[in-house]
This record gives sequence, C-alpha cells and structure tokens, in this order.
Amino acid sequence: MRDVDVVVIGAGQAGLSAAFHLRRTGFEPDRDFVVLDHAPRPGGAWQFRWPSLTYGKVHGMHALPGMELTGADPARPSSEVIGEYFTAYEETFDLRVHRPVDVTAVRESAGEDGRLLVETSEGTYATRSLINATGTWDRPFWPRYPGQETFRGRQLHTARYPGPQAFAGQRVIVVGGGASGTQHLMEIADVAAATTWVTRSEPVFREGPFGEVEGRAAVALVEERVRQRLPPRSVVSVTGLPLNDAIRDARARGVLDRLPMFDRITPTGVAWDDGRTVDADVILWATGFRAVIDHLAPLRLREPGGGIRVEGTRAVRDPRIHLVGYGPSASTIGANRAGRAAVADIRQLLRSAPRPVAAR
Repeated sequence: MRDVDVVVIGAGQAGLSAAFHLRRTGFEPDRDFVVLDHAPRPGGAWQFRWPSLTYGKVHGMHALPGMELTGADPARPSSEVIGEYFTAYEETFDLRVHRPVDVTAVRESAGEDGRLLVETSEGTYATRSLINATGTWDRPFWPRYPGQETFRGRQLHTARYPGPQAFAGQRVIVVGGGASGTQHLMEIADVAAATTWVTRSEPVFREGPFGEVEGRAAVALVEERVRQRLPPRSVVSVTGLPLNDAIRDARARGVLDRLPMFDRITPTGVAWDDGRTVDADVILWATGFRAVIDHLAPLRLREPGGGIRVEGTRAVRDPRIHLVGYGPSASTIGANRAGRAAVADIRQLLRSAPRPVAAR
C-alpha cells in the first residue's frame, strides 16, 4: 500500500486541471499526490470521439490552465488535436499520470487515521484527500422503451458512433436533442436513405453570442439541481443549441424537423400511440451520459434523490472528497475553476490536520 496526500482519479480536463494546481502549489507527483487514469493514453474522453468530429466543430473547448492550445487545424479530428495537446500538457508540467489504471472502490480505512483507501488495478493507495474527476464518458445513458429487444436493426449510442459513412443508404432514427444528436443527424442525412429526429422535448435554438452572463445562468441551473440532491444534468443541456449557419441550413432542408418521442419500438422501427410509425434500419441513441461515481459507493455519498450534494466541489457527506467535472463544473471552463478551488480547499484541510509522523 502506498501513502499519498491526494489521489486524483481521472486525467481529462478536470483531472489535469487539479493536477496542475497541486503541482503549482508545491505538491510533488508520486510523492504527495498521484493521478490515476484508466484510459490507454492522454486525451480524456476526447480520444474516443468519432473521426468526423473535427476540432472546428468542437462545442466550447476551453484551454487547460497555464497552457493555451494554439495553431490547431480546425479540419483535423478533435481526438487527435486534443490528445496531442493533453500529451504535451502532461509532459510540460511533469504530471506523471499513471495509466491504464482502473479504480474499483474507495473505502474508509479500518484504522482511526482518517484516511481513505483507493483500491486500484495497480494496488491500494491510502490518502487523506481524493479528487474525483472521472467524468461521464464511460457511463452512456440508454433509455428503455417497450419492444426495444425486438428491434431487428442495429442500436448504438453516441459513445460508439463510428462516423456517418457507416449509415450510408440506411434509414436512421436519431434520438436526442443535444449537440451530439444534431451533429450526428446533419452528418448522417448526407449519406442515409432517410433520417428521423426524435426528442423528448422541443429543442431550443440559441440566437446570438453566449457570454459570461449566459454561462453563469446555465451553471446556476445545474447547481440548483445538485442542491435538490438529484443527479446533475450537463451544463450544455441547459444552454440550448447555437443557431449557426450549419444548423440554419439543416433546418431549411428539413433535416432538423423534430418528432416527439415515440411510445414503443417495433421489430421494424418505432411507433406512436396515435398510429404513426417510422421504419428504420438503425436507432442511434444520442441520449447523453451519467456521472461515473460507482467506485465511491462504499462511502455512501449519494442523497435520496440519487445525486451527490456538493458545496463548491466538496462532498457534503465527506469533506475529504472533491468532485471536479461533476454537475456545475462539468464544462471545460468549469472544470478548470473547480480544479483550482478543490486544491485550495485541500491545502487548507491538510494544514489544519497535519499528517501523523508515523504515516510515512
């Protein structure tokens, strides 16, 4: 078992931001803190994005603290651009990310030293503070509808979206009114035999710039949900869809003519209770993701509503746990700010409760 002051789980935007601020304020990697990442290489969730999501199409990528991303070719896949950027960032600030490492559970130490035990595929770490920055990519949300198991076509989620060419000549139903759903739909419509867009609620298209005032209002909506002890929605889900030239063109061509959510799935497509049906070869679920926090289950942090209540980044039920990139800090700029705030809070906690001499 290894003993460190802080364990950071995850090396996406949130985890690297936290690691940067730990390093900048005097914590030494592999001595005072460790960063664990289950992905095979740098890039966070970006490394798994589909090739047609070029850097120029990225929705709101904000630079990591201390190092701008400059000169990137907007025509290159975002997975490559951001993967290279994260690689350079880790090397520049000597963050020494351990990968691939799977974290299986975080538990209370059996002793009375106030430490947490982080069980991983490379052994157990004992720590006094934990920054959870695991994001959502590994937990895609699949809604369930009657008849889903009878569908004879193909069903897949955004997490496994291969790009538009895989749907050439097919009839495709895209489910979901977020940024990913609209991007998938507009790409697939150019090659598919037919596309149908289905969403639970009427999509909201946002005119004009999205500045600091609008951003704060969106974050406030997510914070309110967390205060209600519910699982968070993403910041993007409350900002609406930017009405750019591509979306205007798609709306004019009828690509973004939306239907309400169907009532059931049939062997050949989907159906509504009013008698309407649509045949399909593929159902693509662009229905978002949920927070990856099951490894924290032994600590019993969840509220009755299913979410983890936080004050700032600190879990209300356990002040040793900080959630960065969760709820209000799920955006890239929010993750940067949350990483800095979590580290400041941890420094204060550790100063007020010095590590026992025998612990090292």
